[in-house]
Amino acid sequence: MFGLDADMIFRIPALLIALTVHEYAHARAAVTLGDPTPRFMGRLTLNPVAHLDALGLLMLWLFKFGWAKPVPINPSYFKNYRQGTLIVSLAGPVANMLLALITAFLIGLLAKLQLLSGNWVKVLWMTYSYNIILAIFNLVPIPPLDGSKVLASILPERQGQIFDQMEQYGPFILMALVYVGVIGMITYPLERGLAYMINTIVMTIL
Repeated sequence: MFGLDADMIFRIPALLIALTVHEYAHARAAVTLGDPTPRFMGRLTLNPVAHLDALGLLMLWLFKFGWAKPVPINPSYFKNYRQGTLIVSLAGPVANMLLALITAFLIGLLAKLQLLSGNWVKVLWMTYSYNIILAIFNLVPIPPLDGSKVLASILPERQGQIFDQMEQYGPFILMALVYVGVIGMITYPLERGLAYMINTIVMTIL
């Protein structure tokens, strides 16, 4: 678990970077597809304060599973409602994967140049770790996570609407599954798989 420890000062910037990039990607994707709502709501920004959700941040801090404040969107602006929702939902996790790749490349490059030293390196490692965690965890198909919107977008329309109706219960189901360890059993192997893929790409480049 990520509790209150001596590394707290390094975890804070890593958390803020991962969460902010994730939510900004959602907002940017929606605006690019024609929905001005994130811009009007002040979410098309890299200011982390605009994206923080107290409960989601606490969950991420203590249990390695959490979320930021969802970016408000109006899918009626999209040319294709379901396709637009799918793209916006995937934008956050994909952004985290790309940032994990960039961070891993930077760590590898610094190591190769023998410059990987100092406490600030912990921020890089934790940024890498948190981005992998967020990318995988947010693809779990339980509201309020992005995976629930992805699943609702690819299910037949009627089934997708029924699935959307469970959104009000999603956070409670999610916290219960985190507490009993079910989510970790699912996400941990996927996180390791993603880390392996990223490290393989970096080693191939370097």
